Amino acid sequence: MSIVREGTEDVRAFVLPDGYATDGRGAFVSRAALVAWHSTLSGMLYQVYVDGCYAGTTVDPQQRQLVVLTPVSFASAVRVEVVAVEPADAHVDFASELNEGVIDDARVSLTLLRSQTLPAAAVANVYWDHGTGTVDYDVPLNRVPMTIWPSWQDKSGFGMAPWGTGDFGHDAAASVGFGRGAFGHGQFGLDADVLQWVSAELPLGRYRFGVKIVDAEGNVSTPVETDPITVVPPAKPAARIDLAAYDESAGQLTLCISDSA
Repeated sequence: MSIVREGTEDVRAFVLPDGYATDGRGAFVSRAALVAWHSTLSGMLYQVYVDGCYAGTTVDPQQRQLVVLTPVSFASAVRVEVVAVEPADAHVDFASELNEGVIDDARVSLTLLRSQTLPAAAVANVYWDHGTGTVDYDVPLNRVPMTIWPSWQDKSGFGMAPWGTGDFGHDAAASVGFGRGAFGHGQFGLDADVLQWVSAELPLGRYRFGVKIVDAEGNVSTPVETDPITVVPPAKPAARIDLAAYDESAGQLTLCISDSA
């Protein structure tokens, strides 16, 4: 099962009005949009994704348009993608494959497992490569080190809970219970909880990040690095489009785009 991106081009989206007012202006409430495209493929169906989320699938290999719903927020442009799939995979959601390694909101979010094996007074620091491909560990991105255990009550371990109520050599009063945290991480019967770090807005580029853990004695762990992450800042929708000039002999139309209405 996989998606096919090649062969589909000229993707266009047109917002559909829900009705018209007496002055002729359209009323756009539902934010429905007609997505159309061209394709040279045959025997395939097509899926439409809006901002990385599955929006719908065509029902006929000849179909080259589909009506979908778009977000109601005007804060950023809407990303619409059309991919081809085999008919057998028509209703398989490939969003995770489509969005793998791509961040389109200019911020990167890192999720760290807060394992009970981490020291009680440990802190975490995040580093990045500045887009060079090699992570720079001289100055951390986070201005203040992230405290792994802000309160001693958050940490479980031998002698840190009612004695004898946990596993051998391990008490469990503060541990995340089975099915209540990051499932599959943590010791048997216990899950690990997570910490999340979000970067400031980053420019267009491809970045790597690394994390180091430092204990109370200043011992630094071996860094753990991410795979390269592509950041694509969202485009800002135009607030106003005006006709600036038209050259009839050249058949050229010039538009003026403004960020303010």
